[in-house]
Amino acid sequence: MWTSITSLLVLLSSSTALNVILTNDDSWASANIRAAYDALKADGHNVLLVGPAVQQSGKGGTFVLPTSNITAPGGEFNTVAVGAPYFGHDVQNPDLFYFNGTPAAAVVFGIDILAPIHFGSNPIDLVVSGPNEGQNNGPFVFTLSGTVGATYTAVERGIPAVAFSAGNSTHRSYTTNTGDASDPANLAAKVVVNIVRALSSNVNVSQERLLPLGVGMSVNIPTFGPGINCTNPPSTFTRLTGGAVVNQITLDPTTGFPVSNNLEARGVNANINGVRDDPGETPTSAGCETAVSIFSVDYDAPERIAVPIQRRLRKNIRADNLP
Repeated sequence: MWTSITSLLVLLSSSTALNVILTNDDSWASANIRAAYDALKADGHNVLLVGPAVQQSGKGGTFVLPTSNITAPGGEFNTVAVGAPYFGHDVQNPDLFYFNGTPAAAVVFGIDILAPIHFGSNPIDLVVSGPNEGQNNGPFVFTLSGTVGATYTAVERGIPAVAFSAGNSTHRSYTTNTGDASDPANLAAKVVVNIVRALSSNVNVSQERLLPLGVGMSVNIPTFGPGINCTNPPSTFTRLTGGAVVNQITLDPTTGFPVSNNLEARGVNANINGVRDDPGETPTSAGCETAVSIFSVDYDAPERIAVPIQRRLRKNIRADNLP
């Protein structure tokens, strides 16, 4: 059975104050990440923002470190000058850092270098990545998204992490935020705060984790805002599989060049792990619902599937090659 968690979010009016690293792949100067920063701070959290200096969408978990200072044309939306150091902070707010690397590298720089300075001896309670400018639904995009890549990198480091991806895909600067509650960046930030609030409610982070070791979350927010009949989407527990798509190549009949199309393939939608009766996040977030999926970075096949394959292999592979 799928489960709506909207009623739970409505009931929660306060949350545990957390030490949060906030990152993304759309740059440290995007409207979405800055709105999320403001909303998390307003909800009482200690937030360290560490985002890529420039747009790094589609990098997945690629780990690329800077080898020079900022090169032309400079930081995203002209926020960092050419020749500036490879990392730095906003002159008016020392919570806001850029780092000239991929999202996975940016979050690790935050974990290893900046967090000990910012949080002192206090641990990082949560990594929040996003909200991305565009949804990141399904296992195929899970491997490609820089927003999700930063998330599973943090989970692999042992830190609870949640990726947020919003249907509104316009790439824009934080300076364009109208400040109105109906601005899509502010609507997405409200979802971030509500989910973090639900996750941390009644949790003493000095004694227990927000998520089990090796487990993270991916939240896909529908397209909403002015002109769209969706301003307060309910949240629903989902699974990554179910209606998910991968790429298929066909040849353009006119040019003869290959083009990519979405294919709802059987392999990517195999229902192996997770809550089997939950709906897929792809069709769920296509409407006016926020899809909340829980994932693990343990990519091993379940024992019930792996053991029969091992038995079959043992019969056909020389005994001295397998235990």
